[in-house]
Formats: sequence, structure tokens, C-alpha cells
Amino acid sequence: MLFRKQRFFQAISTVLYNSYFYGFLIGTIYEGRLKLFPCPGFNCHSCPGAVFACPIGAIQLFISFGVCHLSFYTLGFLGTVGTIGGRIVCGWSCPFGFIQDMLYKIPSPKLEIPEFLQKGRYIVLFFLVILVTYVTGDPWFCRLCPAGTLEAGFALLPQNKELVPLLGGLFAVKTAILIILVVFMVVSKRPFCRTLCPLGAVYSFFNRISFLRLEVDKEKCMECDQCLINCPVSIRVYEEGGNSTNCIRCFRCTDCPTGAVKVKWKTTLGV
Repeated sequence: MLFRKQRFFQAISTVLYNSYFYGFLIGTIYEGRLKLFPCPGFNCHSCPGAVFACPIGAIQLFISFGVCHLSFYTLGFLGTVGTIGGRIVCGWSCPFGFIQDMLYKIPSPKLEIPEFLQKGRYIVLFFLVILVTYVTGDPWFCRLCPAGTLEAGFALLPQNKELVPLLGGLFAVKTAILIILVVFMVVSKRPFCRTLCPLGAVYSFFNRISFLRLEVDKEKCMECDQCLINCPVSIRVYEEGGNSTNCIRCFRCTDCPTGAVKVKWKTTLGV
């Protein structure tokens, strides 16, 4: 039942984030007032249907003007969402996470992602999103972003043939990155979320202090690994704890045969 609820909210979020359906028909992007506001999930603002801005794109836009230019409303928005639920958006309301979950269902040999690679998302956040953007003045993460290639690049080209002659080496690189990631999405659980996503990195800082948390009753836990089997990011909750920075708060681990894992709402911030 929980699994079906998660899929429902993922699908609804994807549609709501990209509800400018007319844009898909005519090959243009929405430029109305809603584009001034960030969406909580990872969704390209240049997608023909996108009605909100990408929060990472908004942060890069302001950083490109100089170190003193910060998108405080975007940072405040992400901080509020993270304070309430940590990485709950990653589990329930992220279109790119939804795509990865669907691709992983394709029958294929499956591979596990090494633990050390899961630190990569922080490197992407601090190096590519922040430092490189500030030094060069260009939003290089957006230029290479696989979500942008899929949701904007490929979606806009069919209606804008005049763009085809402008495609060059950068688009080839972007396409190669997307293809490689799609292959890994088929054989691994949420590889982009776990190793490269800067938005997931931002939300992960709040997992241990947010109001919404997971608690594990060690006395009830039999270490049967049912939580590991259910988990889309391969976490043993009894080892890493219910508030690991890797946890995307999908709550599938609460389908525990002994009831050892529970969702708790804390009235104060902190561990």
C-alpha cells in the first residue's frame, strides 16, 4: 500500500511540475509568474511543460553574478522544506527520482553502488554548482545536467528544427552523459540521486535534525534485511539509522515484519 502511495505522489508531482501542456505542443517554455518560484524537486526549468524554476538553476543564476549575489528566497525555500522533512522530496516528489525508479524496474543484471561514490553529490554541489559557476560566470551544472538534456533538449528539438544546426560538441557530451546514466539507472538503484544530485545533497543536511524522522527500535529489530530489500537506495536502517544522509524518506522500511521502524514527528529540531 505504501509503495502504491509513493508512486501516486511521484506521478502527480511530475504532472504538476510540468503542467504547461501547451508548451509541449508548440515547443516553447512557460514564462509566467510561477517561473519566479522554485519547485521542491529536481525538474528542469527549460522543460516545455515546466511551470516552476529549478532550485539548483536559480542558485547558479545568482552565483554567476558574484559571490555577494545569493538567491535567499530559494535557499529559504529549500531550508524550510528540508527542516520539515529532510529528503522527503527525493522519495515522494521528484520527477527525476520517479524516472530512475521506473527504469530500474526493467529486467537486467543489477549492480550495487559503492559507498564511497555516494559522496559525489557533495562534490557536485560545492565544486560544479557553486565554485565553477562563480569562477566562470556560467551555470555549468545546468549545461551538463542530464535532466535538462532529457526534459528540455530532446523535448524542444522536435518543434524547433532551427536549433538542430546549432547543436555541437557540448550537446554530444550532454547526450553521452544522459545515455551512460540511463544505463546505470536500469542496473542500479537511483544512481543519480545517490552519487550526483546536488539538490539531494542540500536536503541531506537536514535529515538528522528535521521534524519528520525515522526511529528504529533495536529490541524489536531482527536484522532480517527486509528494509534493505525494500529500500530504493540500499540502506540497512538498523545499521545506518533512520536519519542517514543517504535516506530519501520513502518510508518503505516501515513495512517491517516486526514493526521496528516507525515514522516520528518531533516537536523540536535536533538529533
